[in-house]
Amino acid sequence: MISINKKEMIYVKTNILVRITAILLLLCCTLPGAASDYTLGIFGNANEDDTVNMQDVTYTELIILEYRDQTELSDAKYDGKINMQDVTQIELVILGKEKEITLIDAADRIVTVNKPIEGGIISFGTYTPEILRILGEENKIVAVNKYVKSNEIYFPELSKLPSIGSGYSPDLELVASLNPKLVLAWTTKLERIEALVDVVPNDCSVVSLMFYRSEDMVAETEKLAYILGKRDEAKYYIDDFHNEYVDLIKARTEGLSDEERPEIYVESDWGDKYNTWAGGSAANGFIEIAGGRNILADTPGDGSVIVDPEEVVEKNPDIIIRYADTADAGYEVDDPSKMKALRESVMSRPELANVKAVKNGAVYVMDKDPIYGPDYPIAIAYWAKWSHPDLFEDLDPQAIHQQYIDIQGLDYDLNEHGVFVYPPLEES
Repeated sequence: MISINKKEMIYVKTNILVRITAILLLLCCTLPGAASDYTLGIFGNANEDDTVNMQDVTYTELIILEYRDQTELSDAKYDGKINMQDVTQIELVILGKEKEITLIDAADRIVTVNKPIEGGIISFGTYTPEILRILGEENKIVAVNKYVKSNEIYFPELSKLPSIGSGYSPDLELVASLNPKLVLAWTTKLERIEALVDVVPNDCSVVSLMFYRSEDMVAETEKLAYILGKRDEAKYYIDDFHNEYVDLIKARTEGLSDEERPEIYVESDWGDKYNTWAGGSAANGFIEIAGGRNILADTPGDGSVIVDPEEVVEKNPDIIIRYADTADAGYEVDDPSKMKALRESVMSRPELANVKAVKNGAVYVMDKDPIYGPDYPIAIAYWAKWSHPDLFEDLDPQAIHQQYIDIQGLDYDLNEHGVFVYPPLEES
């Protein structure tokens, strides 16, 4: 039961005349944001849509007046009560002047972060530094993982920072010695997160954000933008890159019938041949957005699975997409010969000789780096182009890729360097 004292009720009733029009309108139309693509997991997002705005102020006032039911995120102060302090907190969040913010992280932990972040940030994830560059906060990073450390071309400045090792098994002594104010963990394992909490200073917040799965990319970017007070910077990436291309591709493919969607087999670079992706995987989602059908869509699981070659032959895919090893492609590679050889090795498998993709030359090799992380719209653009060349005749995946590189602030020209797909689009 929500408690409210007389003083607060008088305050609300005094201000009700000012807000009455908005309240009456919102009584009719303000509901928890089920229609949004995602719910922004920040306390103060009272109507549970994809942002914190004045609708949440009004919604919270309606909760106080008992016209609306309390929602999970309506306790903006996260103190177990809904009152005018929550209204004030929401208004401060809207203005970017809040002293703390409470959110739900990728590990489903409720974390309160003190603001502003006036010290160092340790980035455990491989993709997290890209988001921090988008937000213009890369100068606050004081340590990275070993993969970022080794990638001197894509992370020319960040690769010079100390390495905490693997995001899964970090050097905790180094973490503690750097005295960070924010640690961005790359794990959802509570025991690993607690190990970090135990070694960092009391005024340091540990937040798990993965920036890995496409369906969480916008929501996690928004969360970090709220933490760092960089919502305008996030908006450019979200609106002018991510949503611009993902929405465009979805708009053209979502109405396609099953018969119009080519059947696609995607093969990982991990271990044995025929290591592919199940129906709950990110790759399956990419295939659907790009206008195709995953031949393994009925396979349970949300990750990779090894299948019998005979099953692939029986499914007879129209298109085969093979991930390339990171040593054979990417920003540090200019020679496409290994990508070409990999494609030829797939096409020369005896068991695939009569598969439609091989017979028609619809076998593509792709660097896996743009497939996961905040640059994943690049991969979807290529997959859409391969799946429906006529429908996406005007789509230029390389130009989209170059735009992302520019957003990252890198001096890198795709016309001169890098190997990311084979065959090149002009040869496909």
